[in-house]
Amino acid sequence: MQKNLHPVLQMSILREIHINGEDIMNNKNTGMIATVATVLLCGCPGLFLCIFGAITATGRMPYSTELNGVSNSGTLPVSAGVGMLCFALILILIPVLVGFFTLRRKPEAVQPQDIPPAS
Repeated sequence: MQKNLHPVLQMSILREIHINGEDIMNNKNTGMIATVATVLLCGCPGLFLCIFGAITATGRMPYSTELNGVSNSGTLPVSAGVGMLCFALILILIPVLVGFFTLRRKPEAVQPQDIPPAS
């Protein structure tokens, strides 16, 4: 395998390689990687957005701007805070769902048994 590939790309390539008909990585490892990735990419930003959305929804998020020498300041509208809270809840829900669907135990398939014919 090439040394200059990104580690995530290397893991996905390894997932596709089979040795004697068996996967190198099992589904639990893949699920764990997906869960950690979604926690870092969706869960953490969702928590920060939730904090800022809660502050904005209470009407306490100040802003100040200056453009071409013209200054403006005020507070962000409450509706912006409610929107941030809704989006934050979606971002927080993504890692929970990914973890649930990838790490849960799937019921094992029932193998058909040879039943002798009734005589």
